[in-house]
Amino acid sequence: MALIFHTPGKNKNVNKALIAAEYVGVEIKLAENFQMGVSNKTPEFLKMNPIGKIPVLETPDGPIFESNAIARYVAHGSFLFGSSPIDYGQIEQWIDFSSFELDAHIRGWLYPRMGYGTYIKPAEENSISGLKRGLDALNKYLASHTFLVGDGVTLADIITTCNLLLAFQHLTPKNFTSEYPHVERYFWTMINQPNFSKIVGEVKQTDTVVPLSSAKKPDAKPKPEPKKEVKKEEAPKPVVQATEEEEAPKPKPKNPLDLLPPSKMVLDDWKRLYSNTKTNFREVAIKGFWEMFDSEGYSLWFCNYKYNDENTVSFVTMNKVGGFLQRMDLARKYAFGKMLIIGNEPPFKVKGLWLFRGQEIPKFVMDECYDMELYEWTKVDLSNEAQKERVNQMIEDQEPFEGEALLDAKCFK
Repeated sequence: MALIFHTPGKNKNVNKALIAAEYVGVEIKLAENFQMGVSNKTPEFLKMNPIGKIPVLETPDGPIFESNAIARYVAHGSFLFGSSPIDYGQIEQWIDFSSFELDAHIRGWLYPRMGYGTYIKPAEENSISGLKRGLDALNKYLASHTFLVGDGVTLADIITTCNLLLAFQHLTPKNFTSEYPHVERYFWTMINQPNFSKIVGEVKQTDTVVPLSSAKKPDAKPKPEPKKEVKKEEAPKPVVQATEEEEAPKPKPKNPLDLLPPSKMVLDDWKRLYSNTKTNFREVAIKGFWEMFDSEGYSLWFCNYKYNDENTVSFVTMNKVGGFLQRMDLARKYAFGKMLIIGNEPPFKVKGLWLFRGQEIPKFVMDECYDMELYEWTKVDLSNEAQKERVNQMIEDQEPFEGEALLDAKCFK
């Protein structure tokens, strides 16, 4: 039995396995007459993937779904997984990195703009910020590497390039990617490899970010229904002006934090300094933070996850922290945060540092973000030099942190 891809056609997820198949000489056929919304709802398809999502690879040994798993199956036992245990581990490392630090943010930016979900500006800004962070890290690594692992193409390169494809085609024009020259060089090197181009075809970089014209936007006002015509024989009814029968809209109450006395600290200035400081971080960003910091207008808080013993899987722990930061979007105007995932092996520790407007953690954040209850919160004692130095280390992502390696560090800004 040949390997059969159940999918309506090629896309970046399907291409992962098809490119791997070209490298290892495996034949994969696309299912005939596959119709999205029809074929994936049949009992036969749901036996292969109970959730009904594509793609699914039908193999002699059984079906496989999830695109990375399918690509791993195709590449299993080949040079695409390296030649040593460390190669294998690093290939898996970069597959996870490209999935969570690149692909997740690319989809979070692109899909709402294409109408797949509701467009929310703060969520988009968070996706763009996350993508920039991932590209910056990848760019630094590629400054001294042609491939992600070893001296040739591996599955890590295939999956990472396929994940970057949507960004280059729809989101990131030249003036965006030029900030990451090593990523640019890497992407075009990979995409022009014969086994890539055979599957993907010619790729052109977008000139602009895909527009919002097709996106679903929240709080769209329904169109007013057309007024019914009054029959001639009926006496016209008195018209009551809307201004008389409808109460004037009440002004939206101000956030209590907006009513606090003005602060000398401009939060956006600090976020900009943090983002733009690439070298001499201690001398520039950390020093600048304390020069800006207003102890009367802002407060600093340490947080510690209460259930660290449950953090036994690295990517699950990173997703947990990422979800927390997404739900904190409501506080973006009033907060800055750093979240550290600590340890080389499970259970991983999650610790954080947060800067909040005011002297207490904002009540609306405590009320509306349920994750807050999952952490122990301790106000930083600014008279304690050891605690201030801990603040510095957390802002800087210092490693080792408290004697342990950092698995990941995420910023809310």
